[in-house]
Amino acid sequence: MLPILIAGGGIGGLALALTLQQIGIPFKVLEHVREMKPMGVGITLQPNAVRELFDLNIGPKLLDQTGIPIDTWTLAASDGTEIHTEPRGLDAGYNWPQYAVHRGAFHMVLYQALKSRAGVGAVRLGQRVTGYRHNTDGSVTAFIDTAKGPVEETGSLLIGADGMHSRIRAQMHPTQPPIQWGGSVMWRGTARAKPPRGANTFLALGSSEQRLMLYPISPADRETGLVTLNWIAERQIDPTSDWQNIGWFRPAVLNDFAHHFDSFRFDWLDLPDLMRHSSAAYENPLIDRNPAPHWVEDRVALLGDAAHVMYPTGSNGATQAIVDARTLGAMMLQHGATPRALAAYNDRLCAPVSDLVLRMRSSGPLALLDQYKAHNTGREVDVETLLPKHERTRFLAEYRSAAGFDCRALNGAPPTIPTSARRPLQSA
Repeated sequence: MLPILIAGGGIGGLALALTLQQIGIPFKVLEHVREMKPMGVGITLQPNAVRELFDLNIGPKLLDQTGIPIDTWTLAASDGTEIHTEPRGLDAGYNWPQYAVHRGAFHMVLYQALKSRAGVGAVRLGQRVTGYRHNTDGSVTAFIDTAKGPVEETGSLLIGADGMHSRIRAQMHPTQPPIQWGGSVMWRGTARAKPPRGANTFLALGSSEQRLMLYPISPADRETGLVTLNWIAERQIDPTSDWQNIGWFRPAVLNDFAHHFDSFRFDWLDLPDLMRHSSAAYENPLIDRNPAPHWVEDRVALLGDAAHVMYPTGSNGATQAIVDARTLGAMMLQHGATPRALAAYNDRLCAPVSDLVLRMRSSGPLALLDQYKAHNTGREVDVETLLPKHERTRFLAEYRSAAGFDCRALNGAPPTIPTSARRPLQSA
């Protein structure tokens, strides 16, 4: 049996490889970097992704090496007024926690798990997939650039998990619109500090014009009470600017932008000071892509950011990539490693996740911050009058349902990959 070719060894690609190893389908991961290194800062894993990780035997022992469970989610206005707080993860009744992790550390956990289970040759580094060809015998060939020149690899299927700049998506959708930029810039970083709203709290503050997301990605030090705080600061700028002149994870000089957030100073948080005590900061344009009409072309499919790169306003990117991988694996259990499995995967996820991309472009759950700002005329009126709790609760419930982690539905759903279909773990 020809292997399934996975273009890209990021979170989605590795989650798919681990799934295929678990259900006994041969694969090869083709990754363009020559050395896997822990890259990035903090990300959030929603309970629907954590459930899939647990079923992949990536459990608390491993996840606790990369971050911490989140038990509280809080929204606050630009003046520090608390708008909404709700429990998350186990405290919200889920059977699985919500995690905040260091993206690079988490990525390396997946990579090491795959190497230990499938062997060191499971991931081929220094191989960038640049395109593909459908063959008359029912196979698919990937075109690959390597340091020694172009090569070809043939497989039963090709899965494009090669990110927002996917070469595979570009071939599948040659007339796709360019990357979409909404006029905002993000600066991301980490700092050692005391958590301003609790050691396991995700905080979002401000509005879409100027916004902060802040959460810990390490447990509190027993002696100092310090945690590693992940922060994402966003600011709208002139939307006619050329976003391509903005860096993509380019190191940023803190003093060049921290002053924009001088108003984010309260008795419980001094954001400019927190930024200036960060070990490093990175600049990114806030970008996504318009949804693709389909993710599948015969024996080729898209997964993760290649299929649905989205704004981080709902913390859904990595979560959805993991869910993609597990859903695709489930379809292969039903239909084999065939185009029919890819079509079933597309039918299951393409339309609802495309809707989610647009929801995130409109600020996702953080849209409550803009709703509060729109209702606030500056008069002394309490939050409950401006934005009643039942309205906030309904709005967030609709978001969780759209994002695939409604608590009752998730707790009541059978495993994506049945226990009976999972092979015993094997060490290489």
